[in-house]
Amino acid sequence: MFIDTHAHLFLPSFKDDIDAVIKRARDAGIEKIFLPNIDAETLAPMFALVRRYSDMCHPMVGLHPGAVNEDYPKALDAIEKALHTHREEIVAVGEVGLDFYWTRDNEALQREVLDIQAQWALAHGLPIVLHTRESFAATLDIIRPYAARGLRGVFHCFTGGVEEARQALDIGFYLGIGGVATFKNSRLIDVIRRIGLGGVVLETDAPYLSPHPYRGQRNESARVRVIADFLAAQLHIPLAEVARITTQNARTLFLPLK
Repeated sequence: MFIDTHAHLFLPSFKDDIDAVIKRARDAGIEKIFLPNIDAETLAPMFALVRRYSDMCHPMVGLHPGAVNEDYPKALDAIEKALHTHREEIVAVGEVGLDFYWTRDNEALQREVLDIQAQWALAHGLPIVLHTRESFAATLDIIRPYAARGLRGVFHCFTGGVEEARQALDIGFYLGIGGVATFKNSRLIDVIRRIGLGGVVLETDAPYLSPHPYRGQRNESARVRVIADFLAAQLHIPLAEVARITTQNARTLFLPLK
């Protein structure tokens, strides 16, 4: 059995066939799907999906760095309220972090919002799910002091090298590995060969980043199995071993008491 630790199945691209998407995930051996929030507006559809598939779908709450603007206090208020209201259901604070790909004009705001949400995660005893597009070092600088106080989490959509991987593992964080690992120009498999699967959790980031040979198509949670098949083949280990290690990692991080 597998866990998809990161999928946005509440987005409009799934509105017409979500039942079929969930069925394909079950048929592929996906037992749990963790849903990272994006902003205040996605809270309602995310929790609606959780209610519909409460045995399988589990929520996270957070403000994505791409949604950070001058109105962020209002968004954070709504998200923090959801954190308190749904605390027993929530498995992580996420998706949060820094994104310097499009612009750094609001870097100070992004840093402030990440810091606030790291405080939430630590205070509530929740892991944190980090978005680090072209911002790994800056994110690590903010998170490292919290990790020293017990915060744990995952670097979502990890695409760095061996040194960055080791820096993440050294502070007790996991690496979220998804479809990018299967891309022809990716060197992620070389990183995983060096560090092993002990610090890896699987994710799709659906509807984004579909693995080869589905690259460019809408991604979905069933394709965790495609990623796992790729890792098993490249690492020369049984698929069952990939499932055992990565699922245990996900349970240890996100579901330690459930």
